[in-house]
Amino acid sequence: MTQTSTKTADADFDHPIKDEDIEKAKLLLGLEAPKSIDEFYSVATPDALRNFTRAYGDDNPLYTDAAYGARTRWGSQIAPPMMPIALSRRMLGDPIPEDIREATKRLFSGVHLFVSGQTTEWYRPILPGDELYGFGGLESIEEKTSEFAGRSVIRVLRTVRINQRAEVVSIDRVILIATERKKSRERGKNMSIQPASYTDEQIAEIDAIYAAEGPRGAEKRWFEDVEVGEKLRPMAKGPLTLTDVICFHSGGYGFAPYGIAHGRLGYENRQRKPKFYIKNQAGIPDVAQRLHWENEWSQSIGNPMAYDYGVTRECWLTHFVTDWMGDDGWLVRQHDEMRKFNYIGDTQIITGEVAGKRVVDGVGHVDLEFRATNQRGEVTAPATATVALPSREHGPVLLPKPSESLERSAIEMMGRHRELFYSSGSGDTGSGRAGR
Repeated sequence: MTQTSTKTADADFDHPIKDEDIEKAKLLLGLEAPKSIDEFYSVATPDALRNFTRAYGDDNPLYTDAAYGARTRWGSQIAPPMMPIALSRRMLGDPIPEDIREATKRLFSGVHLFVSGQTTEWYRPILPGDELYGFGGLESIEEKTSEFAGRSVIRVLRTVRINQRAEVVSIDRVILIATERKKSRERGKNMSIQPASYTDEQIAEIDAIYAAEGPRGAEKRWFEDVEVGEKLRPMAKGPLTLTDVICFHSGGYGFAPYGIAHGRLGYENRQRKPKFYIKNQAGIPDVAQRLHWENEWSQSIGNPMAYDYGVTRECWLTHFVTDWMGDDGWLVRQHDEMRKFNYIGDTQIITGEVAGKRVVDGVGHVDLEFRATNQRGEVTAPATATVALPSREHGPVLLPKPSESLERSAIEMMGRHRELFYSSGSGDTGSGRAGR
């Protein structure tokens, strides 16, 4: 009976990509709406900043130590670049038209969805006490055929992050891929991959990389001292364990709007998002995202074992860059792609080099090319970044400035949020600080 239940549940989550879903999704192109998600953290408290930073293995005191941060050019502890994935309040505003909402609310049901990378631009730091709100929508959509998954649909979702003062903090463009589970299993090209194992000597080699790491911190990296072609110090991440996945979750990656909960909260979540729960081998409904820690479920979509979240590696990649640039630098932009899976037991070594340097509006910019490579010699996550560095000739880093049209949109969206918040009598989850 358990096997029958499992197969039935699997079939319910094994639908093909429908042509009509692709056409309906195109109705969303260019439409912007407020993000109606409460992330794991609602306020950037010093503890929230520290816990999130440590969750992906970063010990940078600029992000984890309030006293240290006060002595830097920022005058405060600040958030690491990827903090917006875990920090946000539900934003009130005008939704997309009702007819479009009805036509698109069940798109790609029963189809495997995963994030394959993103491009992010950062404009200002997140400080203790800040709140984030977001708005955006579908920027592009295209259909492709891949070797691993067969037919797939690639969507780019754009989100503008603003603080309670209506200041633009960042813009992220997430690459979301929909694939057909059955075709993934039939191809199963990754199923021959064996779990990694290590000798004491191999662990010692990885530990030696860890021992040589450390945030650059207060020692400035000057723009004039950087040379094109110079190598960046390698960074180790792994071997990946289930403990690492737990640490990332406990630090704040709540995977909203689905979430993870147990007991009555789990039951209520299952009523709210029934299609997100798939029966396991024992016939027990459990979250679809358990493919990050349950081998059997991961194997059902054509992978030999559980694997990491793509955003975990994105945090690692920003960690690599922020350690290199030091306290006085600013990460302007990063583009990354998750080309291969990072399985439990895998080790990623991040390496990179300086690809170029130039002066933009009086600020020294350095372009980096870097990548995460696993113990099998496969590049799993290539990336590029632009970093602003202090200059002896041009002075300290000036933060990038968003376009005037984007600033106007941010002010208008926050203004509408405040209007609805105060007129509602506080039925919202927001604290009201947006009005200060």
